[in-house]
Amino acid sequence: MTRIAFLGPEGTVSQESAHYFFNNDNYEYIPYNFISDVYNATVTGETDVSVIPIENTIDGSVKLHVDQLVMGHLPIQAEWIYPSMQNLIGYKPAGDEGFQGIDTIVSIDVAIAQCREFLKAHLPEVQFEFVSSTAEGVRRVQQQQSANVAAIGTSLAAKLYGLDVLASNITDHHNNYTRFILVGNSPPPLKAADNYKTTVLVTLPEDYPGALHQVLSAFAWRRINLSKIESRPTKLKLGTYYFYIDVEASMDSVLLCSAIEEVKALGCQLRILGSYPSYKYETTDTAQLEV
Repeated sequence: MTRIAFLGPEGTVSQESAHYFFNNDNYEYIPYNFISDVYNATVTGETDVSVIPIENTIDGSVKLHVDQLVMGHLPIQAEWIYPSMQNLIGYKPAGDEGFQGIDTIVSIDVAIAQCREFLKAHLPEVQFEFVSSTAEGVRRVQQQQSANVAAIGTSLAAKLYGLDVLASNITDHHNNYTRFILVGNSPPPLKAADNYKTTVLVTLPEDYPGALHQVLSAFAWRRINLSKIESRPTKLKLGTYYFYIDVEASMDSVLLCSAIEEVKALGCQLRILGSYPSYKYETTDTAQLEV
């Protein structure tokens, strides 16, 4: 049975997306409290692969997770898109009070920020208690067993902890999606994909005016699309950066291979983080989560 590490505790969007992506019972899902633990579990062999949220429509790149990917050496094996649908979760009040009895929301700052309009309209006076994940917030609400406390989290978390979904999909932007990547040396069999990507890490040579322009030109004149380019500090010297680049092509492409060779010829350091299938979320998908 394939063991999959994810950012826990149980009930996070990471777990929900992994259930959606693999969609069968031949996997064991193992939660870890920190993304470094998720990654290292696969490095040490405790798990076969790790699921890592890397980018969100609203909040952009998860920089800590990008840095973890760069510092490690596990290759990217796949990516998929999954909607981040947050819900108001708690205990239904005995009477017909709606949300009026709730005085505290327990969740993470990112989830709260994504639901500001709903909270402003329905719970303008609510206080916030911050925890490490949405699922941890749901777990805390279950422990407190009070109708005055609610969490923001996934429907999977509500099911796992036996709580009620008081309001569904309360995010301000309904196009809120998260991009997940699968990392590991021995991935399980994956379904065929229409699209492939390659992620490269480029470090420019020092004192080379126009180096970044020349790097981008190596892809541009070959008409290779770059879906993402992000600079991050190397953490070795002030003012030095690497460039994290997603390329919409696989290493089977002769054009991409020649672009990479041109970039290296410029004196740049280039590392391939993975060449992998890319899966989009289908809005008509009716896959059900089985817990």
